[in-house]
Amino acid sequence: MIRSARRRAEAIFNQPGAGRVADRLVTRVQLGRAIAGAIASLLLVYTYGADDGWSGVANDGVVKLILAPLLLIFTGPLVVFGFIRYAPAEQRRVLRSRLRAPLKAVGWYVGILVGVVLVLAGSAVVLKQNYGTLVNGLIALALLIGLVWLLPFLLFASAYAARYAFNTSNVHAALPAALTVVLVWELMLCSVALEGGLPYGPPAAQWCAVLGGPVSVTAVALWELHRMRTRHGVRIRH
Repeated sequence: MIRSARRRAEAIFNQPGAGRVADRLVTRVQLGRAIAGAIASLLLVYTYGADDGWSGVANDGVVKLILAPLLLIFTGPLVVFGFIRYAPAEQRRVLRSRLRAPLKAVGWYVGILVGVVLVLAGSAVVLKQNYGTLVNGLIALALLIGLVWLLPFLLFASAYAARYAFNTSNVHAALPAALTVVLVWELMLCSVALEGGLPYGPPAAQWCAVLGGPVSVTAVALWELHRMRTRHGVRIRH
């Protein structure tokens, strides 16, 4: 069921459009940056500790995984609108005509969230029944099976939606990188706000923990845009 959920999420939120640029070097650098960032974060937590220990770190990771696509849904349209407005006038109509794939992906994600909420609400209603019947048992079993599939599907969908920025490469190859820069700084601000301040440790370690991720992701994204322009001829304005 988990494999099925992953495949379905990838099929919806990882649709290679005509505008996507496949650059293996960029992919390797992104993966290396992610691994280095994860190791650095774990070392900082191991050295200086964290609220609620390792369970708090795991919960924070899940919260960010769900929060990332939600931030893209609410703030991504502003970036896309600004991107299209910045493009030459003769290209704007073409870019707008390519919005179907991102809008469809957003619709799917909202539908997944609604489905999870409905299943959880239905499970709560069934469990509150003071009497057991065969019908209630079958309903509870169906809801449980649905939840076992929906929760991994939601997590995989969140990961793919954030990674590929709701298939916005169908609109323009540079959009996912631009959205990634905006998203990583939004996640940093949300993380500081939710945690009520800077993480544990001396000032240098605190600022490295807070700014290390956004700065490194921004640097890689800007380098990716540079390679798109110089190696693949992808430009926002000609």
